[in-house]
Amino acid sequence: MKRKIIIIICIVLILIAVTILISIYRLNIIPHKEYTNSDFNIETYISSVDKDNDGIDDQTDILNNVKKYIESKPKYKSKYYGTGYPDDEYGVCTDVVAFGLKDAGYDLMELVNQDIISNKEQYNIEVIDKNIDFRRVQNLNVYFKNNSISLTTKLSDIEEWQGGDIIVFKDHIGIISDKRNRNGIPFLIHHANPAQINYEEDVLELYRQDYIIGHYRIS
Repeated sequence: MKRKIIIIICIVLILIAVTILISIYRLNIIPHKEYTNSDFNIETYISSVDKDNDGIDDQTDILNNVKKYIESKPKYKSKYYGTGYPDDEYGVCTDVVAFGLKDAGYDLMELVNQDIISNKEQYNIEVIDKNIDFRRVQNLNVYFKNNSISLTTKLSDIEEWQGGDIIVFKDHIGIISDKRNRNGIPFLIHHANPAQINYEEDVLELYRQDYIIGHYRIS
């Protein structure tokens, strides 16, 4: 009888350990194996545009700038800034996109404001505020829909996803990484919550397909 109890306890402990390991892996605490476009015979997209004339095409520039931004490990907090762009150690998901584009020559604070003024009926805004409007997910989705290349939202179309692309969810936004998982699904560069440990994660397959509402490319 004691032997059966011991066996049962061992099985339960093993199941608990496996569950914990799976959870840790899914949370990206355990690093995931990384693949690149070449592993799937996908040609890396290079934009023909260099908005800020720095010798780096927009697609590459945006990706490089986003990675530089997350290296600063911004802390998550939703705040209002009179400067528009956060000028301290804090930020939210939209700031990942805004800073990535800003250093590539695209000032979203000004660009979104201009688009809102020109197309106010498309935005759910009562009072226009340039300092905050470009830091709202739904506003960015409308802006990118009006001013960038719209692409597939199906993750299964792996060849259509490239590092530097913008992905919009119902209440979140991020930049597509040039890293991929074993299925060819790209990693996501984003800032989702105060508990987030890593900013470049293999998490896209954790989201429901209908949670993705936009996929855009600047140029």
